[in-house]
Amino acid sequence: MRKFFQEIKADLKFKTAGPGQKLSEPSRVPKEKPKAEAAPKPRQGPTDEAQMAAAAALARMELKPKAKLPSSQEAIKNQVRKELMAEAAASEKELCAEEKDLASPDQEGAAAPSVSGVYFICPLTGAVVRKDKKEKHIREAIQSYFSVDPVAASIMEIHTFNKDREKVRVGVETMAKYLDNIYLHPEEEKYRKIKLQNKVFQERISCLEGIHRFFQAIGFETKTLPVPEQGKKSKKTTEEYYVLKEEMLTKLEDLKDYKEQLLSSEPVRAQLDRQLCVFKPSPEAARFELPSDFYNLTAEEIKREQRLRTEAVEKASMLRTRAMREKDEQREMRKYNYTLVRVRFPDGYILQGTFYARESVSALYNFVREALRDDWLPFELLGPGGLKLTDENLAFNECGLVPSALLALAWDAAVMADIQASGEEQPASPLKPELLSRVQTLS
Repeated sequence: MRKFFQEIKADLKFKTAGPGQKLSEPSRVPKEKPKAEAAPKPRQGPTDEAQMAAAAALARMELKPKAKLPSSQEAIKNQVRKELMAEAAASEKELCAEEKDLASPDQEGAAAPSVSGVYFICPLTGAVVRKDKKEKHIREAIQSYFSVDPVAASIMEIHTFNKDREKVRVGVETMAKYLDNIYLHPEEEKYRKIKLQNKVFQERISCLEGIHRFFQAIGFETKTLPVPEQGKKSKKTTEEYYVLKEEMLTKLEDLKDYKEQLLSSEPVRAQLDRQLCVFKPSPEAARFELPSDFYNLTAEEIKREQRLRTEAVEKASMLRTRAMREKDEQREMRKYNYTLVRVRFPDGYILQGTFYARESVSALYNFVREALRDDWLPFELLGPGGLKLTDENLAFNECGLVPSALLALAWDAAVMADIQASGEEQPASPLKPELLSRVQTLS
């Protein structure tokens, strides 16, 4: 035991030896110092290898997706491209189908919930033409009427195709004076000649479309006549004249009639086709799908709309009164030219017609009355919210019934009570049988 403690003590002395002391051999300190200095770095060797192995594995992993990524992205792009092309083709096909439906009526006869356009009836031919074909059709109809009555046809041209009504009035009245002078003074040759270059003739008459055809139709012909030049020299020049044919002097009463026709005639106006339709009871009665014809604005209206938008910016910062707001609402209503109106009867049947937006409500009352089996039955028309349309002189746009409206018809209660008390059998519907035979279904 003592020997054991001595060895421990000797060993402790060796470890606590000072700088000047000599270390004993068993300690072998010089061999341990290199170990203490070099130990940390050699031990990192395996860690570096692990890191290198990990890096190599990571590189392999990264390298593998990179080789597939381009083809995967390309596949996605190709698929998206195919879907877009298919969608575009489907849209184009659907658009073509819609245009085809608009161009041709429904083969099954089922009525659409709105009209396909605004149509007019030509008073000369009785043909029903679309709004955008109206002017062309009337012009062609008047043109063909020349073979029947050239005087009447030329008068139609004058009154129909010259839009400035004041200019037409002045020109027609001036022309009437020419004819009056011939009728009252047939012996005066000067009244039977009208110089084409005359200032009054050029400004008031020659500018009117159809006027030259009128001259030819009533017996005038163009002639170049010599005219003595005023001045010192007596040279003669020529002028173009309308000269009444000699045989027309025996038909002076005809000239008088032509003058009266010219003064009393009106423009040829196509009548708005109501496109009367009767529909079965339907919950779709309040749904309207109107064509662009109902929203078309004239050039003047477009300018006004632009001006109103500019004014709206200024009004936004103003405190407007109720009267000012109502005035703006009326302006908004005036931009519609037509309105589609449906009237629902107590039995659910629906009567539909097209009207001018500025037409009076009395036209609607007449329209409904003409569709009744018994047109003497008194009734009232109720607007949105049950408001009665009592003032028939108001226009549709003044009543807020543009560009479309669904109204309700209400019978006079006292009259209906008397009819029921009479015991007479009443028809299933108050509408005319010929209308019910063409009843349609709102889709």
